[in-house]
Amino acid sequence: MRNIEAVLDLDRMRKDKAELEAVAATPDLWDDQARAQQITSKLSYVQGELNRVERLRGRLDDAGVLLELAQSENDPGSLAEVGSEVTALTKSVDELEIRTLLSGEYDSREALISIRSGAGGVDAADFAEMLLRMYLRWAERHGYSADVYDTSYAEEAGIKSATFAVKHPYAYGTLSVEGGTHRLVRISPFDNQGRRQTSFAAVEVVPVVEQTDDIDIPEDDLRIDVYRSSGPGGQGVNTTDSAVRITHLPTGLVVSCQNERSQLQNKATAMGVLKAKLLALKRAEEQAKMDAIKGDVAGSWGDQMRSYVLHPYQMVKDLRTEYETGNPTSVFDGEIDAFIEAGIRWRKQRELEAR
Repeated sequence: MRNIEAVLDLDRMRKDKAELEAVAATPDLWDDQARAQQITSKLSYVQGELNRVERLRGRLDDAGVLLELAQSENDPGSLAEVGSEVTALTKSVDELEIRTLLSGEYDSREALISIRSGAGGVDAADFAEMLLRMYLRWAERHGYSADVYDTSYAEEAGIKSATFAVKHPYAYGTLSVEGGTHRLVRISPFDNQGRRQTSFAAVEVVPVVEQTDDIDIPEDDLRIDVYRSSGPGGQGVNTTDSAVRITHLPTGLVVSCQNERSQLQNKATAMGVLKAKLLALKRAEEQAKMDAIKGDVAGSWGDQMRSYVLHPYQMVKDLRTEYETGNPTSVFDGEIDAFIEAGIRWRKQRELEAR
């Protein structure tokens, strides 16, 4: 616990909290809504982290006092109570330690996640939609804001691709270990002969661009197309050409956004996504480690990072960390924290071994 407090630097966190509170109290804060949301989000995060550490320290100190009393009075019941609390405290400290492992250059950023179906036809498209729901449920469980910018629906079922943002500090550092190829094995619900099907989906995670990032994109490098938003139907489907697709000609990167009803808003959001992807590309070139940013996401056999098996047995297993669970239902419902924590520890260990 002392190590965690030293790494987090509680004095600095208290100073950051005071400064953010002062900015949040200024009368003209909401004149710029994007900046206001960023300030209030950071303030909420710092307050939450500080309260979490202070509460944990209080529980630890109380357990020490209770232990002394139990030992002095030779009270088995109180000793058992302390034992239970120490077990709970150990789990809470382990979870908090994960936060101290997120020290990369962009780890504190919000995250942009892209999912696309790979080999496997309609099953792969359905699997991609299952992964999209899994990550959105994970964000919902934690109370994180998540905005879906673009969804390309497949013809029969599922999605071809989707891009969404998780708007919470350290979302990139946390979710970056999810990048790579995911594999699903199951009896296909789309096969009338009930055969087992293997399908793939690729997940890409990049950090959101901030104003301090130097990403200059000449207009000549862009091709901007507008089109009508698509969807599975219903009153919410757009009937105007407000969706925007931007192609970065030098790299061939293509991004799109259709979640806003305004073409200008969709264009601004798509530009933000493009800049985030270019930032990831720039960082990968500088470090010559593309896999560290986006993972090897070809969507096929050779680069899997996690396997979801629903038949002939039930298991989800991370092929890098060896962490596994026999409850795929809970995983697809967003309970992936154990996989994320194992991934962060695995990545940190690899970084230490490489030094």
